[in-house]
Amino acid sequence: MAASMMTFYTPPNRALNLNHFDKARRMSSLNTNFSSRIPFRVSAPKGVCSYKPLKAVMMAKREEELKEIRTKTTEQINEDVIDLKGELVMLRIKKAARQELKSSEFGRLQRRIARMLTVRRERELEQGIGKRLSRKMDRAWKRSIIPRPPPSLRKLQEEKAAKATKEAKAE
Repeated sequence: MAASMMTFYTPPNRALNLNHFDKARRMSSLNTNFSSRIPFRVSAPKGVCSYKPLKAVMMAKREEELKEIRTKTTEQINEDVIDLKGELVMLRIKKAARQELKSSEFGRLQRRIARMLTVRRERELEQGIGKRLSRKMDRAWKRSIIPRPPPSLRKLQEEKAAKATKEAKAE
């Protein structure tokens, strides 16, 4: 071929010649691709979001739970934390034994423990107890804990004992 007959491909100007795929992408109201020049986002109309009422109810429950925790003494909070940690251990044992359980219970118990410990720390801050002393007290408290079965296991043990006594009386 002669050099004069060769032509080189020159791409069309993208600003002027958009193919139909680009037009569809740019005109789409659900476009979340921010790499294009003109991203379109459409927000939902007010009152349509279904998660807000649920969120408000959950926040109300949380506030109610915090009020309940704040009415307790620090000793009661410590006892409850021990019981909840025991329940958490029982859940882990159930999971390891592949027994039926709700996996959401792990998070629920952990959040409840965290709320209780937060209230306890708030009280320490009100008393002027610093971070270092607080951790020292926490370590001493953890060493002083006497292992005991959690409330759910105690309940099962009591039910078994009551059933055994009932059977013994029947015989």
